[in-house]
Amino acid sequence: MNFFSEDSILETINMIKVHNLDIRTVTLALSLRDCCDTDVRCVGEKIHEKIIRYAKNLRKYAHEIEAEYSIPIVNKRIAVTPISLVGESCKNPDYVYLAKVLDKAADEVGVDFIGGFGALVEKGMTKGDSLLMESIPEALANTNKICSSINLASSKAGINMDAINKMAKIIKTTSEKTANADGIGAAKLVCFCNAPGDNPFMAGAFHGYGEPECALNIGVSGPGVVRAAVDSLPKDTPLDEVANKIKQIAYKITSTGELIGHEMAQKLGIPFGIIDLSLAPTPAIGDSVAGIFRAMGLEHAGAHGTTAALAMLNDAVKKGGIMASSHVGGLSGAFIPVSEDAEMIEAARNGFLTFDKLEAMTCVCSVGLDMIAIPGATPVDTIAGIIADEMAIGMINKKTTAVRVIPVPNKKVGENAVYGGLLGEAPIIPVNNLSSTGFVQRGGRIPAPIHSLNN
Repeated sequence: MNFFSEDSILETINMIKVHNLDIRTVTLALSLRDCCDTDVRCVGEKIHEKIIRYAKNLRKYAHEIEAEYSIPIVNKRIAVTPISLVGESCKNPDYVYLAKVLDKAADEVGVDFIGGFGALVEKGMTKGDSLLMESIPEALANTNKICSSINLASSKAGINMDAINKMAKIIKTTSEKTANADGIGAAKLVCFCNAPGDNPFMAGAFHGYGEPECALNIGVSGPGVVRAAVDSLPKDTPLDEVANKIKQIAYKITSTGELIGHEMAQKLGIPFGIIDLSLAPTPAIGDSVAGIFRAMGLEHAGAHGTTAALAMLNDAVKKGGIMASSHVGGLSGAFIPVSEDAEMIEAARNGFLTFDKLEAMTCVCSVGLDMIAIPGATPVDTIAGIIADEMAIGMINKKTTAVRVIPVPNKKVGENAVYGGLLGEAPIIPVNNLSSTGFVQRGGRIPAPIHSLNN
């Protein structure tokens, strides 16, 4: 019996060939908890051996599945246990050395990025956490494939302001250490509230405490497909019907990802983990979340109504996608990274998207302030205030939020930062010049909200 109509087959081909549907990432999530040792060199050897053993065929199998199903798999990635945990039992801890080991292993197996060089410090920092955080600038300046993430807040624990102040300095130093590439180190460093431990997307991917020994997590993407679906509707279609159309297309996108995920996991001989329903844009023309807003009727991203449009889009993607998979996780929804979305770049360059508008949009999107280039002279305390604001949005709303801002060394508002590839490019936008120093330097912890007491 043939379950696929000719129209359905042609629609899927069209999604891939015309509207940039792809599997954004296959991410091998791997526990390194059994790699702990008192000697950091032994830890490094164990980490290298385990990554090679599990990931040696990841790239090969991804290419085989691409050829078999004719759907692009854009990135092959690895996510590991937060390295602060793996290294802190060492008598001679050296987190820069461990970063180089991870980078070497990632290079040998041919993946694009490896995530997990991070720590979870929402309630406080251990010695290992502090040492890892302090090593981030050196580690990211001396590796190519390492991504780093630090969880600074949660709805249960509140906001760790001491860790935020520490990270604000680290972001600035990391950017300065990679000044010859417009501060690209900071583009591979993200601060989280409520970080999920099964996120396949960089720079925030890591393998959480409650995860299995290993798993294969999938991130799908299809902003171009969603835009085409919305464009196909009459211009006066009511918004509830627009939302329904997005749900239908999200179901089809997720079904494709679910198929690829199970096939890939079976080839690797490991469990299938989760599918992340996120709409992740690229700098390619037509592959834009901001383009969906225009298809909905807004003149451009940043117009009044943009936050409402994003809320509807995010919700419809989740409702449609969750019907296609029993194992949904990660971030799931719509991303708004400025540098990675051609029409977001245009909106920011023209002044349609301001920093404050981007912050408002993070109340309803999947991530937060993502890939935003700011002046290199931005004070550390202002960066700390930016992070604190975003952590508060996540904490109060019981959602994941994040900050990936890049204070581009030696550049000012109106200039451009160029990264290439999926990281794209970004116009440097202004931030509020009012001082945050008196507030952020108080340090301590902002208590969790009352709704955290829900046991």
